Amino acid sequence: MTTGSEQDRTLKALQTAIQMEIDGKAYYLKASQQSGNELGKKLLKTLAAEEDIHRQKFEQIYNAIRKENDWPKTDFEADGGRNLRTIFARAAGQGGSNDKAAASELDAVKKAMDMENETYDFYKQQEQAATYDAEREFYQTLSAQEKEHHIVLLDYYEYLKDPAAWFVEKEHHSLDGG
Repeated sequence: MTTGSEQDRTLKALQTAIQMEIDGKAYYLKASQQSGNELGKKLLKTLAAEEDIHRQKFEQIYNAIRKENDWPKTDFEADGGRNLRTIFARAAGQGGSNDKAAASELDAVKKAMDMENETYDFYKQQEQAATYDAEREFYQTLSAQEKEHHIVLLDYYEYLKDPAAWFVEKEHHSLDGG
């Protein structure tokens, strides 16, 4: 980092990101405990674990910047949502419930989607303000992962709203002979 104000901006952004990930993990763990749906419990616990991985990576970067005054090269790679989609596909493929979810479960998923959107927006802002290529790439990877989280949550929300319609939509290709 070349200037003190640049380093201060970066460290402040990292502190904000760390707190967002801590809050996200806490929310997902609480929501998973309150979920009446096994798929929801598993999906939300997995999201909590991913938020914790993000927090750990941010803490490593924060400490490296404070120590070395430079953005470190990171080995962080997002899986493009494959892990979450696999969990969702397996559980939903086992013929989940035909009952519509309780309003509280739908509200919890809506709030989770909003949180992912806020985090996505924050990481996109940090990406644009980045000084180093490694910093920019890191925020790009994270924003892509947050977007995937939102997409998987949206899919889960649609599933909860109307499982039968969700299955028809997802299996439509087999209904039209395609």
